[in-house]
Amino acid sequence: MAHETVTVLVYSDDRTTREQVRLALGRRPAADLPEVEYLECATAPAVVRALDAGGVDLCVLDGEAAPAGGMGLCRQLKDEIYQAPPVLVLIGRPQDTWLAAWSRADAAVPHPVDPVALAGAAAELLRARTAGRAHAAS
Repeated sequence: MAHETVTVLVYSDDRTTREQVRLALGRRPAADLPEVEYLECATAPAVVRALDAGGVDLCVLDGEAAPAGGMGLCRQLKDEIYQAPPVLVLIGRPQDTWLAAWSRADAAVPHPVDPVALAGAAAELLRARTAGRAHAAS
């Protein structure tokens, strides 16, 4: 593989949620993907700084984070960051699916973290991202 790692940004004000995401995705969310390096952020400004710096392949945002929820942050990122990486939001209630759509999230999974659903959604988004990157490089 041309790239040996992918970078996943995990945003939540709750370190336990960040840890659950890391444990669910593990070193590699799917066998056909590179290993994951994690970048953890506890505040919205830290997320914006990290994305401005570049190199992030996927964002996992906690929709229940406070004071800045992941869905509002997702919409801001999609508006402000040129070619923003795909965003997966964690939603607390099934009824919040419409909010995830409003936020322009690329995927939404339930919170508390369902490891199978999270790994599956993350793997799908990372495959698309790495395939696009490989296509752009050729």
